[in-house]
Amino acid sequence: MSAIETCRTAALGGHVYACDACGERQIAYNSCRNRHCPKCQGAERYRWLEKRRLELLPVGYFHVIFTLPSALGPVALRNQKVLYNLLFRCAAESLLEVAANPEHLGARLGMLSVLHTWGQQLTHHPHLHCIVPGGGPSLEGDRWIASRENFLVPVQALSQVFQKKYLEGLKTAYDGGELTLVGAIEDLAQPRAFRALLSALYAKNWVVFSKPPFAGPERVLKYLARYTHRVAISNSRLVRLEGDTVVLTYKDYRRDGEQRLLRLPAHEFIRRFLLHVLPDGFVRIRYYGLFANRYRAQRLEQCRRLLGSLPPPPEESAPQAAPICPHCGEGSLRLVGQLGATPDPLPRLAARGPP
Repeated sequence: MSAIETCRTAALGGHVYACDACGERQIAYNSCRNRHCPKCQGAERYRWLEKRRLELLPVGYFHVIFTLPSALGPVALRNQKVLYNLLFRCAAESLLEVAANPEHLGARLGMLSVLHTWGQQLTHHPHLHCIVPGGGPSLEGDRWIASRENFLVPVQALSQVFQKKYLEGLKTAYDGGELTLVGAIEDLAQPRAFRALLSALYAKNWVVFSKPPFAGPERVLKYLARYTHRVAISNSRLVRLEGDTVVLTYKDYRRDGEQRLLRLPAHEFIRRFLLHVLPDGFVRIRYYGLFANRYRAQRLEQCRRLLGSLPPPPEESAPQAAPICPHCGEGSLRLVGQLGATPDPLPRLAARGPP
């Protein structure tokens, strides 16, 4: 919160620009560069997207979503590293295993996974967005096996494998004493209560959703640009502040994605936002299968050889022009000085656990 509060303010220093025509001065304050800040990560996102563009294959890409049941939400909030890591691992293992089955596809897939923990109203809703090419090398590696045009693997089989793997992993974490079960979920520390939770989760149908392929690689990049380097909410959704009430927009998917207004008391808005701040060092974008970091270059080369394609050429970056002066509209703003950071005027709050 301190990073976001001081972002692009005098507290972090900045740069002074002057117009070479009228002499007007402009100050651009530094950003906090915190990965949870709605304003930051623009430059990092651009560099990341260029790397992904160079790795795209000339095939359709499916969008597969793995969602944790709401009953696991309170446990996940107090055990983010354990349950979110388990979500990544089980989703990847399930998709790669089902796809490798000759009864389904019989191919080695790759996937890029992005963790989201929020719904449109900023409530806690952990789910994984996976971008998956529509096909892969055969298990022998001698040919490319393409999926059907609008069908990757059977989602019911995928859901069942995912559910089984996740609940087995959750039980192992519990038996190993890896879970923190305190506060509102302290009753789950009792083996009988935890077994009852597992039984209820086994009886529930877990949600795995597979969308038809994106309309070309450019749409894949457009999707990634919107969702990879953002947390919970973008500034464009904030409408206004009415006293102590924050007004924001959200999509109501029960009404076909209709745009609606949501009013939240300021303290509730902040509480909901903080539900989605991840532990330090937690990686929320991960790669598996063909895209796993260690052998990615060799495997992509193999895929292109089987597909008979070449990698996309790198984009030529045009030199950045100096911004036009907003005062006179004729001159250009040139850097003339820097401002040092001022002492942080905001009180520091003691670190607390998840609400």
